Amino acid sequence: MKDRLFLDTNIVIDLLGERASFYESAAKIATLADKGKVHIIVSALTYSTVYYLLSRYEDNEVVKEKMRKLKVIAETSDLTDKIIDQGLSSKFADFEDALQYYCAVKTECNILITRNGKDFKASEISVLTPDEYLKSRKIKP
Repeated sequence: MKDRLFLDTNIVIDLLGERASFYESAAKIATLADKGKVHIIVSALTYSTVYYLLSRYEDNEVVKEKMRKLKVIAETSDLTDKIIDQGLSSKFADFEDALQYYCAVKTECNILITRNGKDFKASEISVLTPDEYLKSRKIKP
């Protein structure tokens, strides 16, 4: 069975923003998805956040094109009333993290990929950094 990886927003920003210290590992995960070796899932909320942040530094159409390419390899988890209610009722300190987590649960992800593992202490899903995930699968980060 292929891993179902939920990418936290910070990982998508690393990937599409090509952030120097973090890009390579995020790109390797995207390549695994492109080759059909893993499924990657992002929340609908991620698209608006990524657009808002990246369009401050890059041309709007360039950012949209990057997001179109992501959509080819990533499944999108809808942000539903139920997920919002779960987030509002959760023990997560950060509401956005709660929404991300419940999107991952809804889409039956087995691993949540983030650089902020401490924000997901309440997670019942494995939480790994991109480097940790790649090492766990014996792929050089």
